[in-house]
Amino acid sequence: MNLFTRLTLGVVISTAAMLPVCGGQVKDAAYTDGDFRRISAMTAKILERNHYSGVQIDGKLSERIFLRFFDSLDPARMLFSQADLQKFAAYRQDIGSRIERGEYQFAFEVYELYRQRYREFRAYTQQMLKDKVDFTVDETMPTELDKKPRPSDEIAMRDMWRKRIKNDLLLFRMMDRAAQEDEAKNAGKKSDPKSAAKPVAAVAKKTPEQRILQRQRDIGNDIEKRDRIDILGILLDSMARSFGAHSDYQPPKLSEDFNINMSLSLSGIGATLTSENGYIKVVELVPGGPAAKSGKLKVDDRIVSVVSPEGENIDLIDMPVSKAVQYIRGEKGTVAVLGVLSGSGSAVRRVEIVRDKIKLSDGAAKGEVRSIRRGSREVKVGVINLPGFYMDFDAAMRGDQNARRASSDVAAILKDFERKQVDSVVIDLRRNGGGSLPDAIVLSGLFLAGDPVVQTRSQRTVELERDPDAAMAYSGPLVVLTSKFSASAAEIFTGALRDNRRAVVVGDSRTFGKGTILRVESLDRFNQWFGRSQPAGSLTFEMAMFYRPSGSSVQQMGIAPDIKLPSLTEEMKAGEMFMDNHLPWDAIDAVKCGSFDPELEQKIGILKMMSAGRISADANFKALQKRIGQFREIRNRKYITLHEQKRWEEYIREKKVSDEVEALESESAEKDKGKKQDSDILLTETVNIAADLFMLGKKEK
Repeated sequence: MNLFTRLTLGVVISTAAMLPVCGGQVKDAAYTDGDFRRISAMTAKILERNHYSGVQIDGKLSERIFLRFFDSLDPARMLFSQADLQKFAAYRQDIGSRIERGEYQFAFEVYELYRQRYREFRAYTQQMLKDKVDFTVDETMPTELDKKPRPSDEIAMRDMWRKRIKNDLLLFRMMDRAAQEDEAKNAGKKSDPKSAAKPVAAVAKKTPEQRILQRQRDIGNDIEKRDRIDILGILLDSMARSFGAHSDYQPPKLSEDFNINMSLSLSGIGATLTSENGYIKVVELVPGGPAAKSGKLKVDDRIVSVVSPEGENIDLIDMPVSKAVQYIRGEKGTVAVLGVLSGSGSAVRRVEIVRDKIKLSDGAAKGEVRSIRRGSREVKVGVINLPGFYMDFDAAMRGDQNARRASSDVAAILKDFERKQVDSVVIDLRRNGGGSLPDAIVLSGLFLAGDPVVQTRSQRTVELERDPDAAMAYSGPLVVLTSKFSASAAEIFTGALRDNRRAVVVGDSRTFGKGTILRVESLDRFNQWFGRSQPAGSLTFEMAMFYRPSGSSVQQMGIAPDIKLPSLTEEMKAGEMFMDNHLPWDAIDAVKCGSFDPELEQKIGILKMMSAGRISADANFKALQKRIGQFREIRNRKYITLHEQKRWEEYIREKKVSDEVEALESESAEKDKGKKQDSDILLTETVNIAADLFMLGKKEK
């Protein structure tokens, strides 16, 4: 039995950060100190003995656990000062070995200070809001507090509180001012009669001060009521994440909360979220979901508010993801009214998305045929959009030969392409975050002839997986479109086709760079050995790494394209290299690869020149370059002004550029109507490259 077969039910691949969501439903009364000691020791021992990194529990690891625990509680670094950390210095070099021995009191000692600090922060806020805040003072605040050192002492910490509260007030004032301008602009306009969405009730708006106090009250209540098993869970999660970027500990939950937390998927709008610096950040849009279809929500956006069914504006800043989900979910046909910050921008925009059911078929492979004119020849290019390497594991384990999987769906699409006499094929993996590793091998084999697909290395062995079938479902020209969000199984597929000279790779400067294989281990079965029935949670950790046939790992560095295209995702700080404690890139011996097209490198040089010529003359790409420049400017901003008029002027500048870009895009789209092009200019250019690749092949013959 090979490594992939053993992992069929235990593999989890995702690019989204999974954070411990607290407020669990398993009550403390069910747990004894002995349970806490046992769960702590089990977690430490399993990680040390099984984690791929081979990291030992020592002073260096303890330092990482220590700092990560404080950051998990206080990611904005505003509630614990450097002086506070010094109070717990006795734990700094041996917290790892303490956990291994079943000692866990550190978690509750620090958490008690955390409770006290938030009480002080609330009291400070209440006092500050009683006075008139001066918004004419020319001062700034860092945009990435999690990258800054903690305040040195209580005086510095309170000054940070003052700036944070002032910034929050400004954020709400800007939102209200922008909303008033929009209402004035839209006054008298007729509503769209085609919209079937249910309207949102109108109620009196709260002042910015009232909204801040309400948010702090809600967060404070959550902090005060948090169960001890969840507090322990934050410490154990900090330990797991100190071993590897994708390792985590999940405390016990009721099934609904657990499932929401594992997927972080918002039922209703179709978005995958995480928590970052107190903001709810969009990691991914579900293909075919309401948010993706609307085009109004983008990856890297931050959702700062949502309007309740009663018309109340709910502030989501500093709110746990699991709780934010409860507000954003809703009945099919209702409108999710969101306040959204773009990237690192300071301008909040109002976004309305009609909620809908997220169908499983929306995430399945889809195919379409596009026609491109090359001289007197009409070239047919088949496009396969593959959002993930999905597989119905339950049906497969039952022996169901018709179990749904990505490879079967793609094979059916290729048969349809054959009937339609397609000349070239594009595989779109831009939003493919991975999935079933076994099916990625089978799917790779549709385009290979018994060639090597992937090498895997565990702590003990290196194994090679080949295409099990020498027959090819499709042998024509092939182009793979990737982005920085193409990860794991998508990188296995891309690397296999590139190393065997089977496909041209197009897209961002690299893929995500996730080259690890994860294992999910339930701690409940170990707990039963001791005659205990209390849920103990689950542990996920890296247990192997995969390598391309060429011997290079995709870990951290990802896969570079043959032809790089300008894109917004290229500008995003996305990928394994930006994750704490990620495993480093390395390489093993190469295996003999196939050489499907010996002339591929020469063809790529020609394709690059042809693509560059089209891009430089394309109005759509000019609009995209302008939007990229705007995004880059916002992303690189290190500080944000706390001067109200300057803040508003920043908003006006950002909105002006955004309006100019939208006007340019609308103008380009109007010109392209007769060409039957859509707004996905990256895919359109990739289709052009695929057509060029076909024509180069014809010239050879």
